[in-house]
Amino acid sequence: MQVNITHLIDDVQFFQTVRELRWPEGIACPSCASQYVIKRGCDDAEPARQHYTCHDGDTRFDALTDTIFAGHHQPLKVSVWCRYCMGLNVSNEHIGHALALNGSEVQQMTAQRRGGIEKKPTVTLSNAVECDEASVIAGHKGQPEVIKSTGRQGRRRRLQGKSGRGTIEKARPPVFGMRQRGGQVVIHRLANVRHKTIAPVIKDTIVAGTRVYTDEYRMYARLQSWAYDHQSAHHGRGACARDDDGDGVCAVHVHTMEGFWSLLRSWLCPHRGISQEQLPLYLRCFECVHNVRKRGKALLGALIALLVSSDPGIQEERSL
Repeated sequence: MQVNITHLIDDVQFFQTVRELRWPEGIACPSCASQYVIKRGCDDAEPARQHYTCHDGDTRFDALTDTIFAGHHQPLKVSVWCRYCMGLNVSNEHIGHALALNGSEVQQMTAQRRGGIEKKPTVTLSNAVECDEASVIAGHKGQPEVIKSTGRQGRRRRLQGKSGRGTIEKARPPVFGMRQRGGQVVIHRLANVRHKTIAPVIKDTIVAGTRVYTDEYRMYARLQSWAYDHQSAHHGRGACARDDDGDGVCAVHVHTMEGFWSLLRSWLCPHRGISQEQLPLYLRCFECVHNVRKRGKALLGALIALLVSSDPGIQEERSL
């Protein structure tokens, strides 16, 4: 659904858009999914916010119930513009200047939105999947006491550190990525790049029997024993791509994932440093943005549709 930003600034149009995105087949109760609902007046503070009551379960709700928008103190216009800027990948500092908010308020809002995306279920990959690992810069931004305790030198001296694969201790946490060719991508921040670390991630994401393409790094040596058809490109020998079946197409490569890392690093640049604690939220956000296959204004509708779906955390609390 294509969403116009001017429609979301108006309160009436905003709630109408949210209802259409959340309930395309008709308004339903968030608790029991019953469509037998009754209108119960509007909110006193927000007249455009229609209240409903479920006839089957006698549950009161509205368009924002059980979403990350519920209970937020910021006006709707501010909240919408914040999400719009996030869709354009604007940094928190620039969002604060544009909306006249202080840094802590912007950080809270953007973290909440990214948290809502991070809770959504992950995808499953099959057919032909490329796996690769990379390192990104992520230290302890906003935590000066942690930086002092680790004894890490300033950012200007970062490039003088020891070479090799990134680690959390070097403020270069490893990121593991899996991408189905012609399909979606899944990325995770790892504590290290070892067999026992990537095994649960791969087994939970990639269907058994899938052909998996990697480089020659030794942590992929057990993919065959994990019931995968493993093919590797030997970069150390200068063979970045290989044609095994003789059809003239060099299918054994990880070029797709290598190109993806360039996109990820470019996407992280405007934020000028990310803490290791917040990095998984940024990674999950970019993963969702990339899988939607839309950018800028076109991304707004998909992003809001994802955020207005019921929060799994709230549903889990209800079931306890």
